[in-house]
Amino acid sequence: MRLLVCGGAGFIGSNFVRLRVQEHGDEITVLDKLTYAGRRENLHDVIDDIRFIHGAIEDPAAVADAVAGCDAIVNFAAETHVDRSITGPEAFIMTNMQGTHVLLEAAREHGLRYLQVSTDEVYGSIEEGSFTERSPLNPSSPYSATKTGADLLVSSYFQTFGLATVICRGSNNYGPYQYPEKMIPLMILNALAGDPLPVYGDGRNVRNWLYVEDFGRGIGHALEHGQPGEVYNCGGPDECENLDVVTRILELCGAEPSLIEFVPDRPGHDWRYSLSSQKLRELGWEASVRFAEGLERTVSWYRDNDWWWQPIRSGAYREYYERQYGRALKS
Repeated sequence: MRLLVCGGAGFIGSNFVRLRVQEHGDEITVLDKLTYAGRRENLHDVIDDIRFIHGAIEDPAAVADAVAGCDAIVNFAAETHVDRSITGPEAFIMTNMQGTHVLLEAAREHGLRYLQVSTDEVYGSIEEGSFTERSPLNPSSPYSATKTGADLLVSSYFQTFGLATVICRGSNNYGPYQYPEKMIPLMILNALAGDPLPVYGDGRNVRNWLYVEDFGRGIGHALEHGQPGEVYNCGGPDECENLDVVTRILELCGAEPSLIEFVPDRPGHDWRYSLSSQKLRELGWEASVRFAEGLERTVSWYRDNDWWWQPIRSGAYREYYERQYGRALKS
């Protein structure tokens, strides 16, 4: 396939690009704004196999250049960190909603298939059971609200214009190349450095963890086999409380439990996420990496690839971390 992958230099996007190049031989154009979490380093091993354009999805001229000759658009491009959406929602509105609109217009003009990469956070929190694609949307943060708005806009382009759209909603992803503001890489790097591990509230929030390569294959499956106008949940095989995840990371890093530091909970913190992936499994997809194995792989990757994360921890991330948690990183 000839794919325009928007946000392809980010965490999930770069892993998807790698899979599609190495396993399918797709012709890939990546359009990425290269914000703090989008980095050329994430594509270091496939950069010579793709076409890369530095640009924003909210820029119609950049999108028009990037979309030429493509069969489909896969949109990963988004501001994604809930904490940052609380302190500065404007960027989320611009990229997640306005950018999606620009891409949909380009897809409509060129008659392209369009896949929107979304999140389980559009459903809000669930006490028991699992969300299905028919569950009501109930976002809790500016981040999830803008992703919900984008999903509704995508669905409207199918209903109104007949555009061949598909939405794929993933549960919490983890794995290589994830920017360390997110929980798992943050905890790994702090544990390796001997810094405190900040845990929100009592750490009992539950997340449904999905290894990033499994999500990439799920997205590809929805793109190739999904029905236009449909939504597909892509959830992980295991649920864990955050505190259990942090404790296991400490064990894998050989660090002491005393490094755990409970910090005030963030506003609107969803209690539990859980996705039913039955609809996508019926198309032939299945998660293959259990959380215990995936977490070991992830810890090993960060331990072995300090070339990737050392520049982050020595740069602007340190200022963000101090503002967010009220203490400086040791190293």
